[in-house]
Amino acid sequence: MGRKFNNLLLEFARLHRFLMRVLREAVSPPYEFKEIVRQCYEIGWKSFPLIGLTGFIVGFVFTKQSRPSLEDFGATSWLPALISIAIVRALAPLVTALIASGKVGSQIGAELSSMNVTEQIDAMEVSGTNPFKFLVVSRIVATTIMIPILCFYIAGIGLFGGYLSIIGSDQLSLLSFFTQVFDKIGFVDIFAMTLRAVVFGFTIGFASCYVGYYSSKGTEGVGKAANSAVVASMFTVFIEELLIVQVLSLIS
Repeated sequence: MGRKFNNLLLEFARLHRFLMRVLREAVSPPYEFKEIVRQCYEIGWKSFPLIGLTGFIVGFVFTKQSRPSLEDFGATSWLPALISIAIVRALAPLVTALIASGKVGSQIGAELSSMNVTEQIDAMEVSGTNPFKFLVVSRIVATTIMIPILCFYIAGIGLFGGYLSIIGSDQLSLLSFFTQVFDKIGFVDIFAMTLRAVVFGFTIGFASCYVGYYSSKGTEGVGKAANSAVVASMFTVFIEELLIVQVLSLIS
């Protein structure tokens, strides 16, 4: 029991050291702009089809499932407002983070782990390159930038999916729908969504890079790193969602 507790404390110490190094390397020159742009393309642009399809399905299904409950109270006219509040405040950042944890987290964990196994990281250090800044910081910065962008994208696609679900039963113009949607969305809602997305993006990049960078040697370690990156990212995202909801409820 004492050994497990000591190992836990050592793991927290290594996490803290890793975080401090990330923050220090992120603000100190030279900056790897080309690698950050490349990672933004790999993480963000290549995720747009999957994110878009997921967002559309979430908006369509959520609207379809919410209609019967509102019909019982004769309040189907509130459906656009309900969709906007649900998607913008909660569903868009959370769904984006979960999809990115599975796609991006496993990709980053497997990449860094395979480079660790094949000793490419050691070779970069010998050649005078800073592998931590090039491999780790660039990926964390890219996820922190791209997850909010993907979050706004999935929110828009989700709202459009909700509109298509509504017009299947009601006669409602697109202009009227989005007028009702934006009437219920305030600055606090946009801020909360952006805050969630930024925190989730940093978390996904940090957890995936940490697991991959310190993965065990051998081909088995690559699979474990990919799996651990997804699990760690999703678990941390849920914990952060719980904390952010509590903080925002106190502020509002």
